[in-house]
Amino acid sequence: MVDTSKVKLRIENIVASVDLFAQLDLEKVIEICPNSKYNPEEFPGIICRFDDPKVALLIFSSGKLVVTGAKSVEDIERAVGKLVQMLKGIGVSFKRAPLIDIQNMVFSGDIGREFNLDTVALSLPNCEYEPEQFPGVIYRVKEPRAVILLFSSGKIVCSGAKSEHDAWEAVRKLLRELEKYGLLDEEEEEL
Repeated sequence: MVDTSKVKLRIENIVASVDLFAQLDLEKVIEICPNSKYNPEEFPGIICRFDDPKVALLIFSSGKLVVTGAKSVEDIERAVGKLVQMLKGIGVSFKRAPLIDIQNMVFSGDIGREFNLDTVALSLPNCEYEPEQFPGVIYRVKEPRAVILLFSSGKIVCSGAKSEHDAWEAVRKLLRELEKYGLLDEEEEEL
């Protein structure tokens, strides 16, 4: 079993799609949304920013939303609840409770040791490394579907996960692969 006790992961961003199950008159909605922008010639929705929780919402007349910038699922739920209360205030009625679907979570982390990325790229399957184009190894996990960027410092970015559990599972798979090819050994060749 791979030891993940030294690995730290932190949520950097969560993106969710939301269905409010209501049609929206964006001309009325823009009047109640602080820190918002609506220019239908440029973009078909309202771009709204909340300070608490700190998120951005894209609001469409279909009642569909995209919420981004959240640091937790609770932030998304709070932002949607706040918007629903504001919309009720202008007479919007909802057919049912909002449906929130997490589309992507981005985590940053640290494996806690340095890596020779040339060695990693030559050893691991499902990875790409083009140092002239990008300074990290791009490691693709099929299940759960995620992409992990591994840098020589041992820092990682995990993207594409739909839950914290999936992100940890993807990181465990990377660590198992690194261990399998002897890349976690303390005596790894000098960088």
